Amino acid sequence: MSISHTYFNGQPATADDLAPLAFAGYAHFTAMQVRDRAVRGLDLHLDRLREASDELFGRHLPDERIRGLLSSAVRSAPPEVSLTCFLGSRPGEFMRTDGPVEIDVLIRVTDPAAPPTGPLTLDVVPHERHLPHIKHVGEVAKTQLLRRANARGFDDAAFTDASGHLSEATIWNIAFWDGRSVIWPEAAVLPGITMRILKRRLAARGVDQLTRAIRVPDLSEGLAGVVMNSWSPGIPVARIGEQALGAADELVSLLHQAYASEPPVAL
Repeated sequence: MSISHTYFNGQPATADDLAPLAFAGYAHFTAMQVRDRAVRGLDLHLDRLREASDELFGRHLPDERIRGLLSSAVRSAPPEVSLTCFLGSRPGEFMRTDGPVEIDVLIRVTDPAAPPTGPLTLDVVPHERHLPHIKHVGEVAKTQLLRRANARGFDDAAFTDASGHLSEATIWNIAFWDGRSVIWPEAAVLPGITMRILKRRLAARGVDQLTRAIRVPDLSEGLAGVVMNSWSPGIPVARIGEQALGAADELVSLLHQAYASEPPVAL
């Protein structure tokens, strides 16, 4: 039986709670995989929610409040679930504010993710997200570009910015490996929680990391590539556009080991 529970400000959500949110697009969120009722990078998730709330709403809820709502949401759930925490405001979308807003917290508890095994193929699409540093809702373009990539025979889509630099994919960060260094694209991207965990754990292990501009013509079979998100710290990418990449086994193993070294934190 599949899992699907929704909580609004700490209580089971009612239809009246959810109705105003049905078409609301002014909100942000974070997504995580809960294993044995614990989460890796919980501090980073809390940072993300706090910083995005400050930018979008002008204030934030205390970390202790958010953590308490997360803990409450998984208390009666199985030990392994997917958890998504959305923060919105009242007044909501398209409404002016004349003072501090109220912040609502919507939490969904669903089945644990079953990520693709890969290797994946990525179409190349010119696209830049609005407020790329915030994980916000209402991004219709990402689904449209994913489906267009599927229709062209690709598994997903990778984005290039106005300078032609590779940045990220629809719901993924991207990383490359030249046999010596993990290479992160230099572009405006969402700093994914998994990416941030990997950066600090790779640094702790003494693995060389670079951030540099990468264009599609820079790709070759001398580079391995992966995508990552809360589902997985590394899924191999076989091809970006028409350019084949090298085997990613070494990079995938390195990233999975680094991610596993991040201590889970109990909710």
